[in-house]
Amino acid sequence: MAPEKDPRANALRAANGRSQRRTWSLGWLWDWAKVLPPALLLFLVLRTFVVEAYKIPSGSMERTLLVGDFLLVNKWRYGAEVPYLHRRLPAVRAPQLGDILVFQWPTDPSKNFVKRLVGRPGDTLAMQSGSLRRNGVLLRESYVSHTEPDVDPMTDAFRWQRGYLTNTAAAADVSVGMPPIYRPSRDNWGPIVVPPAHFFVLGDNRDNSLDSRYWGFVPDSLLRGTPWIVYYSFTPDSLARAPWLTRIRWGRLGSSVR
Repeated sequence: MAPEKDPRANALRAANGRSQRRTWSLGWLWDWAKVLPPALLLFLVLRTFVVEAYKIPSGSMERTLLVGDFLLVNKWRYGAEVPYLHRRLPAVRAPQLGDILVFQWPTDPSKNFVKRLVGRPGDTLAMQSGSLRRNGVLLRESYVSHTEPDVDPMTDAFRWQRGYLTNTAAAADVSVGMPPIYRPSRDNWGPIVVPPAHFFVLGDNRDNSLDSRYWGFVPDSLLRGTPWIVYYSFTPDSLARAPWLTRIRWGRLGSSVR
């Protein structure tokens, strides 16, 4: 009888093995099914209300931020926006002068811009020969670079400023019987007054920045946050193969943004 039991025993062991493998496979899938939804929900909550990744696409903030920098943006400091409700969570603090802001471009809200805050509601701003004055005081901006100091373009893009000139500037030529004349340029404009619930922002690369001088003020409702750290950086215009791996700026990794 012993020889007859061996085939049945082998078949039983084989069946048990298949059952155990199937059970292990289903258990692994079930474990993942339990973990993934909470993990995905946590990721979405963090991305919406706490921190979001952002890439620097242009050189308007050089030397502070470089093309090829990847940033983590702190969204809770100024109060993150609740999706679909158009409401904001309570802010840790209001934006301060000198803060670097990430915001939706007022001209096209589908695009995010990053610039430095130089004017808050009620501030009077003016620029003379590329030097910024706020409320009549000349600012010492150590973070600013001027790459084209001998060029001062004058375009129609600056005409929007006429509606925000101070009373003194608007009436400058009326006293001599002439209508007000205002010919702003990139480096010479103002004085203008920042309206309520708006901000005036400029790029640190002052001669190569599409900023508030050209398209106006930033409504506070368009703020997205402020850069926190540079978590990755590489030189994108390098001719080297795979520059994201071979041209990494190691010294910038993990550096805070100021």
